[in-house]
Amino acid sequence: MLVQYLDPFLESASSVISQVCNVDISRGELAEKEWIHREGHTWIRIGMTGQLQGDVFFGIQEDLALRIISAMMGGFPVNEMDEIGKSAISELGNMISGNASTILSNRGVLVDITPPLFLLNRDMQEMTGTALTAPLDLHDMGTMEIQIVIIR
Repeated sequence: MLVQYLDPFLESASSVISQVCNVDISRGELAEKEWIHREGHTWIRIGMTGQLQGDVFFGIQEDLALRIISAMMGGFPVNEMDEIGKSAISELGNMISGNASTILSNRGVLVDITPPLFLLNRDMQEMTGTALTAPLDLHDMGTMEIQIVIIR
């Protein structure tokens, strides 16, 4: 099972989001399932190259994404996903993935990550395949989902 590849992303996401948003994180159950496109989500894609090739997708409910961006901006209220918001939430994906690649490297898996790509719902509708997935509960803020698609 490829769960050992998803765990560093969950570990990293829990740590980074906890620090950025000053919130406790609870991890949900890991599952392998068919990719499901969810409306009303903001998607960030990070590519991986090296010993592990594929993509990591961070799916965040739009209202949660706005709350995370607000926390990243020192509590400044954010009501819409503008260019600054897209940049901030993309950087969150970059921080999580960079930290996860370090964890993977420490476990003997050398991975490089690509710059984050902010995706719109229309970009995600035609994607199919199997993904490893796990939800992260940010308690009062909401729930986000991490999905990883691996190519061996």
